[in-house]
Order: sequence, then C-alpha cells, then structure tokens
Amino acid sequence: MREASLAGGGPERAAAQHAKGKLLARERIDLLLDEGSFVELDRFVTHRCGDFAMEENKVLGDGVVCGHGRIDGRPVFLYSQDFTVFGGSLSETQAAKICKVMDLAASVGAPVIGLYDSGGARIQEGVDSLEGYAEVFWRNTRLSGVVPQLSAILGPCAGGAVYSPAITDFICMVEGTSYMHITGPDVVKAVTHEEVSSEELGGAAIHGGRSGVAHFTTPDGRSCMALLRRLLSYLPLNNAEDPPFLLSDDPPDRCDAELDDIVPEDPLKPYDMGGVIERVVDWDSWFEVQQGWAQNLLIGFARLGGHAVGVVANQPAVLAGCLDIDASAKGARFVRFCDAFNIPIVTFEDVPGFMPGTEQEYGGIIRHGAKLLYAYCEATVPKLTVITRKAYGGAYVVMGSKHIRADLNLAWPGAMIAVMGAAGAAKIIYRREIQGAEEPAAAEALHTAEYEEKFNHPFRAAERGFIDDVIEASKTRPALIRALSLFASKHAERPKRKHGNVPL
Repeated sequence: MREASLAGGGPERAAAQHAKGKLLARERIDLLLDEGSFVELDRFVTHRCGDFAMEENKVLGDGVVCGHGRIDGRPVFLYSQDFTVFGGSLSETQAAKICKVMDLAASVGAPVIGLYDSGGARIQEGVDSLEGYAEVFWRNTRLSGVVPQLSAILGPCAGGAVYSPAITDFICMVEGTSYMHITGPDVVKAVTHEEVSSEELGGAAIHGGRSGVAHFTTPDGRSCMALLRRLLSYLPLNNAEDPPFLLSDDPPDRCDAELDDIVPEDPLKPYDMGGVIERVVDWDSWFEVQQGWAQNLLIGFARLGGHAVGVVANQPAVLAGCLDIDASAKGARFVRFCDAFNIPIVTFEDVPGFMPGTEQEYGGIIRHGAKLLYAYCEATVPKLTVITRKAYGGAYVVMGSKHIRADLNLAWPGAMIAVMGAAGAAKIIYRREIQGAEEPAAAEALHTAEYEEKFNHPFRAAERGFIDDVIEASKTRPALIRALSLFASKHAERPKRKHGNVPL
C-alpha cells in the first residue's frame, strides 16, 4: 500500500501530469485556498474492490483529496481528483469521500468546490461505481440553491461524470487540457462515422463558445484557481446570507458625463453595452460570466457602492441585442442563481425584440424565451432596470419591466418604449394612407415621424407609472446605489407550493 504524497500515484505519474501542463491535485488545492488553511479528511481511505489485481494495488486516499479550508478567510469544502491514482477514476470509496464533504458543507452552510480530473467510473467496481456517481448527483441536486457549488474541469470528465458539474452553479474549464463529453470519439465514430478528437468534441473552446456548458475558460490551472477565488468574492456562503460587502473607494455619487453621449443618435447603430456597465459599477468590479456564448446578452457580477449585484444586459453590438434561444436560456439561469442567493439584479436594457425566423421558431424560442420571463417573474430579490435605448414588444416586458414587479425602472432620455419600431409600426397603422398616397415613400416617412413623436419615447410610459424616472445617463450610478440601499430590506411573499414548473 502506497502512502499519500503530493502525487498519490508516485513521482513518474506526477512527472507525466506536469509534462501535460497539468497541476497535481494537492498543488491545485494549495493555489486555491488561503495558505495553511487546508484540513484534509479521509486521507487513509482505500478502495474495497475485490478484484485480485486491484486488491494488491491500493493507494491511501483512493484518487481524491478531500477536506475544507478558507478562501479570503471564509470557509469552503472541496474535493480534488488525483489523476495519478487509477486515472482519478471514481470508486465506491472515492464517491463516499466526496459525499461526506458535501454533507458537511450542507450542515455548515459553506460552498462546495469540485476539482475534476478523472477518467470516469472505475470499471473494476461495476455497479458500485455507478452507485457512487448517483449518490454525488443526488447531493448536487439537494444542495442546489442552498450553498454555491463550483466546478473546475482540469482534465478529462466524460460519460456520466459530466452530470455532477452540470448540476453545479458554475463550471470553469482549462484550455487545451480539459474536456467534457457524454460519449468519446471512438463511440461517436462507431455510431455516426464522424472523425473527431476529444478537444473538438468537448474541449474548453467548444463548451465556452458553442454549447454554453462552461461559464469560464482559462489558459491554465493556476489561472483557473485564481478565477474561482474571485468568483467566490461575489457570493454568499449560503442562501441564508447576504453577499459579502467590500468597501470601495469609488464614490457612490460619481457621475460619468461620457455616458450622456455613449448611445448613438442613429437607433440602428450599435454600441458596446459592456462599456456602459463598466462606467456605472464600481471600478474594476465587472466580472463577466459566459463571455464567449450567446454574446447578444451580457451576464455577470459587479459591485455598486461595495454591494455585489448580478447584471443582465442586452448587447447591441451583437445581433442588435435581440433575445434568441441561447440568450434567453443564458439569462434565465443566471437570474435564478442570483435570486437563490440573495444577489440583487440590475438590468441594462436595449432590446428590439425576440429574434425572428424559422430557425428560432422551430428551435422553440417561445419555450426558451418563457424561461427568461419566468425567471424574472419568480425572482424576489431587488430588481433594478435601466432602459438605455430600445425596449420593444414582449422583450420589453421580459427584461425586468415594472409589470413583472421590478422595484425601480429608469430610462435614459433617448429611450424608445413601444410595441415595435416606428418604421414597422407606421407601415401597419397607416398602411392604407401610405398605399393611397401620391408619393408612398414620403407618406411613410411622415407617418413614421408622427408615430415616433407620439409613442417612441420614455415619457408615455412614465406618465403611466411604468417608468419611475427619466434620468440623465451620467447619473445612473448614484440612482442605482440609492435604490440598492432602499430595497435592501425588501420582503416578498411567495404562494405556498412545492415548486413551480419552469418551462424547461
């Protein structure tokens, strides 16, 4: 029986890990946690496999390092799979170690971090290994919305193993050394005759930019551990706590005059909503999530006056900021996470509507768009919305409108709040007049201007109380910080029920 060491599998396998550009299980823990804070649990555990060859080959710890420690002085529980021991494969006892950590996290009320680097189920153990996976999945589900669960994919994560990180709140993948897929390249080739590598099938680039499975990608394991530390700085320890407050030297009454000119006069011209967010929130606090996927919607964490907030924003620079299938799913999951963990939601809105077309309709844009609507309606945390330019049709309602119980709705002076754009509306409302005119183009332009003057501005909505105030863009930051302070004690009753039925 080999003793536990920096690499349980021995120096040769440790060298092989380093040669691939990968860190060892304990090196990852050392980078992730505050120095000297790690307390290991179950380091003498070994497998119980009856297979003769396995009986003669036991390693203390059985391929996973488990325990608890601190990040920025706050407690966390974690497990780090050791690829140098049986390829990090999950056995009955490895699963039991992970489950013990998760149970302790639930009882203490602290986040769980999983560091994945495993070849999958330990085949020699058969159904016992599968039972181990199921026990982990069950706990992932029970802990969802109770304590934050973070996953880092640092090597292989394939087959049934992918479902544990998939249930967790955030996934970070390392570029070039990690992959996630249900079936490997050999099975894909046998079934579909496709030639594909693990990287092409489920690497960080695929899941960060195409599938949306990964929320973050980093160039190496060291930067991945740093990212997890930063992510936790925005999150409470559990669902009964508020997010951590960090004192900021950015004045709460700071105004930014450049915001007054950031939106182009031409309503068809794009601009970068990320720049708007960065000018409003505390300096250097914008932390974008799923940056490479569904880029027509921005989501992420930031701070306003030191308070953590979740930000959802249409991105006019991509697809004009339209809501499509992927953007709707992206926003819905993030809003629900923020609501589960008491993080106020700030929405920056510039949306011309839902993406039209047969591809979207056949793909279920109705169902997916309803996810985002459901998430906003369901959320009881403070909800603050700023309309920077367009707010058209059903998308206006969905993006944190007063009608679905947002607490503060602001608009910039150039905001356009209407059922649809002026040109399209004029063609419908004044169709006969335009067709019967001697110069249809001139008539269309005239009626478009009439509609724009009558409807396409924020003051009609403000007259009805649907917009609380029309403010200069430069004054957005102090207005939001005041609102956060006001609504910090918000309490919203929910109807008694087991749970709702979100349109998945």
